[in-house]
Amino acid sequence: MNHSPSRLSLFDFELSGHCHRVRLMMSLLGLPFDTTAVDLGSGEHKRAPFLGMNPFGQVPVLRDGDVTISDSTAILIYLVSKFGGERWLPLDPAKAADVQRWLSVASGEMAFGLAQARAAVLFGFPYDVAAATRLAHALLQQMDQHLTDAQFLCGSTATVADVACYSYTAHAPEGRISLDAYPHVRAWVARVEALPRFVPMPRTPVPAAA
Repeated sequence: MNHSPSRLSLFDFELSGHCHRVRLMMSLLGLPFDTTAVDLGSGEHKRAPFLGMNPFGQVPVLRDGDVTISDSTAILIYLVSKFGGERWLPLDPAKAADVQRWLSVASGEMAFGLAQARAAVLFGFPYDVAAATRLAHALLQQMDQHLTDAQFLCGSTATVADVACYSYTAHAPEGRISLDAYPHVRAWVARVEALPRFVPMPRTPVPAAA
């Protein structure tokens, strides 16, 4: 913490939840940053020079001076470790483990459920929509139960875990996954959106079902 930030540079795709969680974290931390759009449609992320920043060919990528970081979760940890402090990433072992559990959910069940369903519906990715939808609802049921007695995923205040899990949850309807049956999840989404300096991800119209 207590670092004076240089101007951060984010290589970004505006409609990606992975990218949005990074933009959201930087905004919540009050960090100045610039974005460079990566043309996923043309395959820019799979060619040089982008592959020099991330050989896996995925957005987002963050540059902070001479430091280049890929993978949205790794970027979130970098940002809160350098600029955010214990308020966003607890040092207490039990609390840190709780945050890590939800970061694992964001990279696991959420990525293969909510995110894949949305990518298939909006962008035509060849995912198994039925399987992704089942996984998404199983996760939402668990989140709703967990949030019955909790304001945020890891207690009474927001952490990096909430930032990691927000984008694809809030945009679940874009994958034709309704949040109507999950009142505690909807209330949590509203609490995240009420955080100071919250920035939304653009909503995308859902194509008519075939």
